[in-house]
Amino acid sequence: MKKLALFLLITTSAYAQLSWSPIATIQTDINGQRFDDIFFLNENTGWAIKGYYSALYKTIDGGNTWVEQISNGGLGGNYYFRNVEFIDENIGFIGTLSGVFFKTIDGGTTWNLVTNISPNPVAICGMDAVGTTIYGCGAYFSPAFIIKSTDSGTTWHYINMSPYADALVELLFLDENIGFASGNNSNGAVVLKTIDGGITWSTLYNGTIPGEYVWKLQILPNTSNNSIFGSVESVAPNPGRMVKSTDGGTTWISKNVPDVDVQAIGFITENHGWIGGHHTGFYETFDGGDTWTNTTVGSNINRIIFLSDNLAFACGTTVYKMSNTLNTTNFVEHDRVPLQVTIAPNPISDKLNVEINFIGNDNLLLGLYSSNGQLIKILKKDTITSAGKKNYTFDFPYPKGIYILNLHTNTGRQSHKILKL
Repeated sequence: MKKLALFLLITTSAYAQLSWSPIATIQTDINGQRFDDIFFLNENTGWAIKGYYSALYKTIDGGNTWVEQISNGGLGGNYYFRNVEFIDENIGFIGTLSGVFFKTIDGGTTWNLVTNISPNPVAICGMDAVGTTIYGCGAYFSPAFIIKSTDSGTTWHYINMSPYADALVELLFLDENIGFASGNNSNGAVVLKTIDGGITWSTLYNGTIPGEYVWKLQILPNTSNNSIFGSVESVAPNPGRMVKSTDGGTTWISKNVPDVDVQAIGFITENHGWIGGHHTGFYETFDGGDTWTNTTVGSNINRIIFLSDNLAFACGTTVYKMSNTLNTTNFVEHDRVPLQVTIAPNPISDKLNVEINFIGNDNLLLGLYSSNGQLIKILKKDTITSAGKKNYTFDFPYPKGIYILNLHTNTGRQSHKILKL
């Protein structure tokens, strides 16, 4: 189970000394390809996955040292690892964006393909376990579904979530029955809740900008009705946002954040917390998100997890650790390298021609937006099975003006301006 938050036993002023530092002993690379997920079973034992490189790392000493358990291609294919979750020190799961799902029963030493889910999930974007019950969800590029096992992953049940969402990317459960899921629907970013183990769902939050997602969720215990935080990934020129509810999801507050593609979010009180995204490291707030300060630490942040009142981990370009002592390790962060995209000609007339150079197997959601960030149309959903250039041509029966072409792939989102004369 992902740690919902920490015990709120000390004051906000004491937290002011907490700082984030990269763990220099774990592998990084010059292309800025990130660690997509991190999971800790306790303060000592944890796992981190590097998405594009299909790599899994394990620590048994609180992140001081890491052992690579799976290297690139080590499971027999070029899979994109999206998330990792363990039920106990032996049984764990890796969700991918490549149509496969893996389970281990020996702490990550060996892995087997899960084949007894019908229909087979196209991608697992989020997972959460409570006891012997584990949930998974997907996909950011649709369809929306949840898989569930109540026997530690021996048998599985597939839940069609299309009545509630178009895409799901995150799950967070308080117990085997009460939980939350997030992603988007035709209206925009969405947060859902179940109280019967996923049989039925209610909508707690729904944005009004199509194309946005609630990407990550966090719940603070020991607060009124368990305050809920969500990170809202948007499309420029719309700002990324933080959404928050202090009444169990009945009402929501929305506040802008510095990254359009905001993803990671983590608060230790209702006012003190951090966010990060594809283009940023840790931004910190002490006033509930009214103002944010760039800590200048981190890059391409995707998840923040808390283990105690002074210990947390996060993943991005590398793995990061939060403590009350400043680590001065000399560590070079590398920016994410975007996909090479050619739009020719640009300005355009009646046809839009796009060439994308993919670096490997991928998924593509190609959206056309107005200059003010309103979704016009999803032009293409595509599964990419090999590296190389791929060309797309679309009719463009739209008025003269400026448009935004947004690519959503396994490695992130990027936008390009189009001018029609």
